[in-house]
Amino acid sequence: MSCAWSGGRGHAPGAPAAFERLRSRAGGLNPCARSRPKELHDLLTKRQWCTFVAMKASTRLAIASAVLVAAVPAITHAHFKLVEPASWIVEDDRGDPQKGFPCGGSNTDAGKPSYAVTQAVGGAKLHLKVQETIYHPGHYRIALAVNSVSELPVDPKATTETTATGALRSVSAEIMSPVQMPVLADGLFPHQAKPDAPLETDVMLPNISCKRCTLQVIQFMEQHGPNNPGMYTYHHCATIQITADAKKPIDAAWPKERQGT
Repeated sequence: MSCAWSGGRGHAPGAPAAFERLRSRAGGLNPCARSRPKELHDLLTKRQWCTFVAMKASTRLAIASAVLVAAVPAITHAHFKLVEPASWIVEDDRGDPQKGFPCGGSNTDAGKPSYAVTQAVGGAKLHLKVQETIYHPGHYRIALAVNSVSELPVDPKATTETTATGALRSVSAEIMSPVQMPVLADGLFPHQAKPDAPLETDVMLPNISCKRCTLQVIQFMEQHGPNNPGMYTYHHCATIQITADAKKPIDAAWPKERQGT
């Protein structure tokens, strides 16, 4: 069979909407339909399109489905590892479990305690190092709880949009500026490209004493669907023992350590 091709330059499909349009058209094509849909323009040559049209409807439907599924990019989920200070739970190679608020874990796995405690000096800088194991655009926030993780702030409020398929996707999040207790840093490591090295900085600690403070490190993810749990944020924590610098005044704005904590 010979056929004449017509149609303008199109683009490979990148969304389920295009997939569904082609699926519906593929099942109803007949040999007289010679126009190559734009959804297939970058995926099938003219000769392949002619062969495609001549096939049975059921065969066309199966092929169209397979071609489009292969062309649609896979959805990825960002992950990171807390390298320094040491995480309070044992992390796997990707940093899991890390979705649950406020300090990681999941709906079915709270995480295995690492029992790691990092020594630090109040009124001094603490080195922070994270490694993104699966890239996603976004930024980080650091907070500190003195007596209980209940002192940690809620996850940042996200601005979202609705995709063509009706799904929610994050666009941005509120960033505290200037930061206030218990947040130590916000809008940290903003990036729109995959980091080629670990992300590192120094964070100033308040001049206080606590045997088991909780340092929380979270990543807000842009262009990401909601997770359960965690929504658009991943979480890690570290246990920090802070000893106040006697040569500096105590930061009275921070809670005092309760006895027995």
